[in-house]
Amino acid sequence: MTPASSDSLLRRDIGKVGVATIAMNGVIGSGIFALPAIAIMKAGYFSPWIFVLCGILILTVALTLARAASFFDITGGPIVYTTHAFGRFVGFQTGLLIYVSRVAAIAASANLIVSYAVPILPSLESGIPRQAAIVGYISIATILNAKGVRSGMAAVYVISVFKLLPLLLLIVIGLPSVQWGLVVGADLVGPGALGQTMLVMMYAFIGFEFSLIAAGETRDARTAIPKALVGTVAAIALCYTLIQLVAVSVGPDLGTSEAPLAEVARRLVGPFGALVLALGAVFSIGGGSLTSLLTAPRLTFALARDGSLPAWFGVVNERTHAPVNAIVFCGAFSMVLAVGQQFVWLATLSTVVRLLTYALCIASLPIIERTIATEERQFTLPGKLTIPAIAFMLTLGLIAHSTADAFVITGGVIALGTVVFWLCTRKRASGDQRTTS
Repeated sequence: MTPASSDSLLRRDIGKVGVATIAMNGVIGSGIFALPAIAIMKAGYFSPWIFVLCGILILTVALTLARAASFFDITGGPIVYTTHAFGRFVGFQTGLLIYVSRVAAIAASANLIVSYAVPILPSLESGIPRQAAIVGYISIATILNAKGVRSGMAAVYVISVFKLLPLLLLIVIGLPSVQWGLVVGADLVGPGALGQTMLVMMYAFIGFEFSLIAAGETRDARTAIPKALVGTVAAIALCYTLIQLVAVSVGPDLGTSEAPLAEVARRLVGPFGALVLALGAVFSIGGGSLTSLLTAPRLTFALARDGSLPAWFGVVNERTHAPVNAIVFCGAFSMVLAVGQQFVWLATLSTVVRLLTYALCIASLPIIERTIATEERQFTLPGKLTIPAIAFMLTLGLIAHSTADAFVITGGVIALGTVVFWLCTRKRASGDQRTTS
């Protein structure tokens, strides 16, 4: 089955607002509710500037991927770009890395959402009740997405409202308390510590590529995705910086807090503010997980479509027009990781692996530019390949600050992917020979 014919089984039910919502939910999830405390611990009043630097880096990456997206309108996003540029093996590895990253993020979010719910239901702190809550949450999210992209998007829209309001209120209420002088005059962080801190903080910024993956279910994808993507990433970077300004000003002592924004809200508004922020965290993390479960299965669907994974992953339900098998597998895989690992390990795995896939996508753009003709009204970049070159160097520089464990995990994923790719393509080649003989 060709990509075009396979994608024709999917419904194009996602519009411009949906693209922006997917990108926003892909980024605003568990990270912003946990990482401000780590930023304060590592950089103090300089921490808002780290968020500014992370915002600049991720915007260069988003601009580059938006340009690549303007050439394609089929499901897969980064898989499609790297396959076109470097062949099926690199495309497969790109998809596998993003997939593992997203499953790890779903698992991390499930752990954190239950942690934020502990003040409301103390029995969820540990043991069987906690594990049951994690499994139950992922199960509900999986079922919603299995019903089709419309059901999944409807849930994402509702959750988006509840996740954004507490964060925006925190900014509005907290801005008068910002210690501008202390932030502007903050001591600089050394290059080594800066790189390591940015690597951790980037977990809060990654995920915007969700909107690229669902191109096969997006109306006017080549136009809608690039514009919505860049605007959403820029707005999120600004929002994060303002949140960190408020957090470090109101809570410069919150470096070890497990729920820093809830504590900031408590100091600004009282116990009611802390409760509202905790509920906002639950909805925010939930929205991120729902979006992950909406888009991550589309990666395995795209790989099955291209013959790099068993055809089972590419089966589309005739009634819901959703890749149900891929969705159910993603949910089950997420449960295994969520029950077996903790937030920090999962977040680190998700970030390092994702940065590597960003670098691969950026490297593919020059080849795409040379081999595919441009069209009228296509999204363009000022300075041609200048921004992609900057994005590539910044991304590699950040990857260099990864730990040895992160490189070992990534290498293990690539090695496993190589075996899976070889087995699947060998089976497909054998089948093609039998057909022609």
